[in-house]
Amino acid sequence: MSQQFDVIVIGAGPGGYIAAIRSAQLGLKTACIDAWSTAQGTPAPGGTCTNVGCIPSKALLQSSEHFDHAQHHFSEHGIELKGVSLDLAKMISRKDQVVKQNNEGILYLFKKNKVTFFHGMGAFAGQAEGGYAVNVTPVKVGEAAQLSAKHVIIATGSKARELPGAPFDEKMILSNDGALNIEKVPKKLALIGSGVIGLEMGSVWRRLGAEVTILEGLPTFLGAVDEQIAREAHKAFTKQGLKIELGVKVGEIKKTAKEVSISYSDASGQAHQLVADKLIVSIGRVPQTGGLGLDAVGLALDDKGAIPVDDLCRTALPNVWAVGDVVRGPMLAHKAEEEGVAVAERIAGQHGHVNFNTIPWVIYTSPEI
Repeated sequence: MSQQFDVIVIGAGPGGYIAAIRSAQLGLKTACIDAWSTAQGTPAPGGTCTNVGCIPSKALLQSSEHFDHAQHHFSEHGIELKGVSLDLAKMISRKDQVVKQNNEGILYLFKKNKVTFFHGMGAFAGQAEGGYAVNVTPVKVGEAAQLSAKHVIIATGSKARELPGAPFDEKMILSNDGALNIEKVPKKLALIGSGVIGLEMGSVWRRLGAEVTILEGLPTFLGAVDEQIAREAHKAFTKQGLKIELGVKVGEIKKTAKEVSISYSDASGQAHQLVADKLIVSIGRVPQTGGLGLDAVGLALDDKGAIPVDDLCRTALPNVWAVGDVVRGPMLAHKAEEEGVAVAERIAGQHGHVNFNTIPWVIYTSPEI
């Protein structure tokens, strides 16, 4: 028997959980479906941002900054410390606790706002009377749920882009996920990509004692940032000990159980070999649309794998909406949240608005940009 809702939200990241809560606040009967789980198999709503992105990376950035200050800067303030040591397992454990508090906070907000939460994979099953049928395959063994609603909001987010020929194993070749869970500070750490994730993760592990080399394919450093600020930042990061190589062309990547070797040529075309204990690849992200059953309703993707939408986040199908990393625009949590609120308000007959010209973004390095 199908459960009827006014709105079904697929995905409980910043775009999805905010859209679900706002829809419920506006009097719409709302369901939210999300498959993300903890290591114990319990629900972990919050998407990439909460689980392997903004929240855990900021937790480690704060912890590593404290360690760096204690080692190198407290003495400038007349605070003398002897024998400062690192308990990495405890640092990672604190980060995990911060994530857990966020997961539980979202589940509490669902309950408080009367959003019905389904822990599983949501996929279109076709048209239904007055709207769309969505099937939920549960994460844990249990009965699959059949839902239907007039409106569906797709908020399935994005995943890290893999380098061709070097898939993530999260042990030697790491995405942002694995980069947050390294069990021992690597002596040598290589990063491909000097974007936000590359610089933030590079900063964390550099402060904790790793020798960090960042390989960037573009000839300019932080091309999207104001030129003068980018120039000053490059100086600051280099002085801190980050080795940044620009204009490189990455060749073959080989890994063993103990190391990763990266063949690359520099901007002048000279060949090099970089051997590291771990490699973090941060060359951007791609929309997450697998397993959504888009064929069942005839919704096509664009050439970048994203869901095409108009300025109001409407897809080509009536009453099917999409927000966040799965659509055009910057892949930022707060952009997804704004779109989620606006779509919920539009469904409720209001005039939700997002100004794409005023979306800030931050790189949480030291100094911050």
